[in-house]
Amino acid sequence: MTDTTFKTGISRHIWDTKYRYRDGGIAYDATIHDTWYRIAHALAANESGDPASWQSAFYNALRDFYFLPGGRIQAGAGTKHRVTLFNCFVMGIVNDSMEAIFEALKEGAVTMQQGGGVGYDFSTLRPRGVIAHSVGSVASGPVSFMRIWDSMCATVLSTGARRGAMMATLRCDHPDVEEFIDAKREAAQLRHFNLSVLISDEFMQAIHDDAQWALVFPASQLDEGGAAGAGDMVNKHWPGFDHPVPCRVLRRVRARDLWSRIMRATYDYAEPGVLFIDQINRLNNLCYRERISATNPCGEIPLPPYGACNLGSINLTKYVVDPFSASAHLDMDGVRGVARTAVRMMDNVIDVSRFPLEAQQHQAAGSRRIGLGMTGLADALIMLGIRYDTAKARNTAAMVMGEICHTAYRMSIELAREKGPFPFFDRDAYLAGAFIKTLPEDIRAGIAQFGIRNSHLTAIAPTGTISLLANNVSSGLEPVFAYQFRRRVLELDGRYTEYQLVDYAYQLWRSMNGDAPLPAAFIDAHGVAPEIHLEMQSALQPYVDSAISKTINVPENYGFEAFKDLYQKAYDKGLKGCTTFRSNSITGAILATGSEYAESHHCCSLEREAD
Repeated sequence: MTDTTFKTGISRHIWDTKYRYRDGGIAYDATIHDTWYRIAHALAANESGDPASWQSAFYNALRDFYFLPGGRIQAGAGTKHRVTLFNCFVMGIVNDSMEAIFEALKEGAVTMQQGGGVGYDFSTLRPRGVIAHSVGSVASGPVSFMRIWDSMCATVLSTGARRGAMMATLRCDHPDVEEFIDAKREAAQLRHFNLSVLISDEFMQAIHDDAQWALVFPASQLDEGGAAGAGDMVNKHWPGFDHPVPCRVLRRVRARDLWSRIMRATYDYAEPGVLFIDQINRLNNLCYRERISATNPCGEIPLPPYGACNLGSINLTKYVVDPFSASAHLDMDGVRGVARTAVRMMDNVIDVSRFPLEAQQHQAAGSRRIGLGMTGLADALIMLGIRYDTAKARNTAAMVMGEICHTAYRMSIELAREKGPFPFFDRDAYLAGAFIKTLPEDIRAGIAQFGIRNSHLTAIAPTGTISLLANNVSSGLEPVFAYQFRRRVLELDGRYTEYQLVDYAYQLWRSMNGDAPLPAAFIDAHGVAPEIHLEMQSALQPYVDSAISKTINVPENYGFEAFKDLYQKAYDKGLKGCTTFRSNSITGAILATGSEYAESHHCCSLEREAD
């Protein structure tokens, strides 16, 4: 019997090269149904009561791409490979000594070798030029050490290890922030990193006030007699310290000039992104015990040192009933049902996964973070007859994400009642959290009575690879990139093959209606104004307790002042971060629609992205 699961060649390619269980020359998964069975069996084995029933439930959620677990789960669950099932990690504090720096480098290499993407905050490293009297040398600064990480990543990738990616963050008040901003102006520099500046409320206020901005570093980390011996002192929260510490002001710059420098770099070559770090910490469900200063490589999971998270996405296209008709609607009972099953599956991932480091296992087991989100949103909207750039689209998306969020929280309460709450749970402190206070009363009452199994439950990831697997549905919450385009992908033998890709909704329409004109709901990313991208992200953020990975596509001729205003609006709307991509001669294009291919500007290309 012919397997009709795959509608496109690239979908089969993605399964065959990334998620099919192979050991040497032996392929254990004969079909993708074997892959789904393997995953379901591995995750249900963790159930103490009636694992056979849970295996069936998990298989039905996976079957035909209704629920798409993160790529590491699909590739590793139920195999003998010594890999992690977690997509993403934030590594430990990088202490400012040669021994500690290279220990952190080793931990990153081990994590990436097992398939995890990693994030680092380099703000703990002394700025360039500071004299280290104890060893008679001069500090070279965080960017210089980032180059060592970049070389390490290239080396790990060359071994054929599962592709990981890296995120580097730096505080907006670190004295080397300008070097960090400009670090990727040269095409060959730090190609395996995504970069983000940690933007504080204080800095945004200084921009508003047109004030001077102090660049500082903890005084205790500066040798007396050198830079520590002069300058004003201010108290700051700093990574590696439990409380605010005295910091020496090394110099001052005009806040608006520094902001414009960040914006100009982002406008010209798409990096660095910005993370509104105070908003991230303010809305962190575990703000009572952790302070965050970094994220996973694509930004949807802010994490504490050694934090980890597993990801999964509900494929909304599978829940559109009577697509392209006047009666088209979403099966919300189906969405809620698969969300419940997905939470249980992802919670089990925590217990069956290997971890590269013991500290990562401790953090994952203590918080039991998961990140359930959505994919195929744009295609689902098209199938419902709703244009992506309308208020109705945003309201529909928000309604769906709200249901996913609240269903996930209710399920996690049920799991806590059955299996116990996450070990780091502190009832009163957790219920006092800013995000938790926005949840419906029945959820908060359930948490008060039974606790909750998972500290965090929702995130919206950039589902590039798993969306291709699911017959090229639109990725995450992004608009459709293009209805037909080409993509060059890496084969198992190291050669590249070109595939013609057709968008899922477009292909479905053509199969049903032939050459009939496309309805008005068909709109792609090139027709969506940057402000609309921002509005969609803003509409969903209230239902996402981690964060949202969203790339705002900006036309090449978009004015610089309007571009800067996007980031100000993102901050004003309470978003946790903002990333833009403006195609130009430096950045190239994200994907090829014509006869030429551009090299991927970001580190998370199809061959290396963390999903």
